[in-house]
Amino acid sequence: MEKRKINRGCMEANILAILDSSIEFHNHRDSQEAKDDRIDFLEAVRTACIVPEHGTPPTKKMIEAVFQILKAGKSLELIMSSYGLLNEIENRFPRVYISESSGNGSRELVVVKEAWLPFVLSLDVMSSEKDSKGRKSCGLFNPNGFHELLLGIAEMSYKTISQRLDYKFLGNMLLFQYLVNVLEGDFVPRINMYKESLNWNILRECLLNMLLASRRITYKVLMKDCLYTICSLSQDHAGNHNESDCSETSIEKSSENHNTDVAIALLEVQRTTCMAMQKFLIMIMELDESKQQAEVLGQLNRADGLRTRLVEIILDELTYHRKVLPSFLQVFNDPKWKLEIIVQYLLKYIKPSVHTRRSNGPSEDFPFHGILKSFSDSSSTRNIIKKLNVEVVQLLLAHAFLAYTSMASQQHLSTMPDHNEAVTDSLSLMEISKNVTAAFNSLRKADEKIEISSLGKEALFTAGMIISTS
Repeated sequence: MEKRKINRGCMEANILAILDSSIEFHNHRDSQEAKDDRIDFLEAVRTACIVPEHGTPPTKKMIEAVFQILKAGKSLELIMSSYGLLNEIENRFPRVYISESSGNGSRELVVVKEAWLPFVLSLDVMSSEKDSKGRKSCGLFNPNGFHELLLGIAEMSYKTISQRLDYKFLGNMLLFQYLVNVLEGDFVPRINMYKESLNWNILRECLLNMLLASRRITYKVLMKDCLYTICSLSQDHAGNHNESDCSETSIEKSSENHNTDVAIALLEVQRTTCMAMQKFLIMIMELDESKQQAEVLGQLNRADGLRTRLVEIILDELTYHRKVLPSFLQVFNDPKWKLEIIVQYLLKYIKPSVHTRRSNGPSEDFPFHGILKSFSDSSSTRNIIKKLNVEVVQLLLAHAFLAYTSMASQQHLSTMPDHNEAVTDSLSLMEISKNVTAAFNSLRKADEKIEISSLGKEALFTAGMIISTS
């Protein structure tokens, strides 16, 4: 055992020696030699720890050095290589995982407490704390630093393509993606174990919960920044930015005086950043749902604090800033939570008396078919479109139905938990399809000038196919 420690120390010393120790990682030189040194370092870490079948986990110093290269990298190769290596380390050597006993088949949560983390979440430690050599730890993020990173991405998302052709912006998006991957790696095994044990302590100690509970961030502002950044970045893929149309032609024009490789990478990284932000929001909604359940079970205490459910924040923003509704529904593609949000959104404009309540569920839970039945009454339909307008109504109905069919095609409907009755329904897909068709017919009667959108036509075509094949 002692010999192994010595070998690990030698390995660490040899690999770190590749870097110029006289220069702080956050103050890289721009010379080609310095970049080559860092590329060699990254490859050495990967060769020593990832490539071997039974590779040894990299030390904290090694991982932090890789992380700082990503944070301060000024070349596309350094940014992409360090980002890829960090994710390989995450997958190969998870900090949190579920271990199954070979004896009695029981499962337990394993947390490697000594593992390196990119976050500093304890209340008495700042991200600017100094290491043993008196240097500032420039690679670690406290909650405020995490929010500042997201805010920087949000601000850049509204700029033109030529303004976004920057290593820093590209690196920050990948940095955010990595931090979300770390949160996910900690959260997923914990919530899986929570669903088995219903022990809130498992989730109380997760990184995501500690991040959101921090007093250093304004939680609602952080959530709103995520929402609007997703919508802004998604508009590029839809070609809706007047000043930054992301067609191949505009990319070529914008990259004439810039690094063409950065221009090519930008679109893909923006797309994956949208996916990471959606993943971040979904984890928070899953956490909110579990916390609500833990509250019913009497497991919460004063230390857990109060936090507005993310679904409510999203609903408020989509209600008072309706112009972002189309882009949000376009980019947010998780069927479970998309349908939940749309159902709750429509309930703001539909009287509860026209719904079928679930006697054994929360008072706010209304099944999707209850929403659709609201459009079977002509006077009710007219009242709804007066409040929402017919274009918004058909947008919501089409997205909701397509999300519902997506869940059904993935065979999720039969396995969803009972407490999500607002989203899933006992009615067959054929009955839902008939109700959707009837709802659109009711819209036509209420507004003779209505033009069915392409998405509405897709929903009606899908409903027709389901009815005919059933």
